[in-house]
Amino acid sequence: MALSDSTLFYMVIGLSFISLLLLFWNIRNERRIRKLFVGKDAKSLEDSFLNMTKDLKHLREFTEQMQTYLTTVEKRLKKSVQGVETIRFNPFKGTGSGGNQSFSTAFINERGDGVVLTSLYARERISMFAKPVKNFSSEFELSQEEHESIERCKHNVTTV
Repeated sequence: MALSDSTLFYMVIGLSFISLLLLFWNIRNERRIRKLFVGKDAKSLEDSFLNMTKDLKHLREFTEQMQTYLTTVEKRLKKSVQGVETIRFNPFKGTGSGGNQSFSTAFINERGDGVVLTSLYARERISMFAKPVKNFSSEFELSQEEHESIERCKHNVTTV
């Protein structure tokens, strides 16, 4: 089976075209590989990998340090005061004397532990009381205002 001259001519042209496409594709890939091997600070691909490995090691160390730090911060935060509520009142409201100069202020942490301070103001004297609070309650008898300030703290601390 003999091929005609025109068929051979088209086959040679086609093969030449394919060869040129492969040559340009090869040149393009060579340039990309050279860019890969020569980075900003590295002389070769191996140096690039070593630098990335070193950076990854530093990142892991930093992550571990941050996890430890955040754990200690979280523990300290749970112990810190997170709710402060003040109720002002007049302990002598039935007698017509005084004003809302007296107050009860609760300082409570996330677990409901803290203190409630109460000040009773009268013309002749000022009395100050402190009652410890555990789990949003106290072993000492609480006034209505003290109880209300603790309840407001409880609502604020538990909704955060």
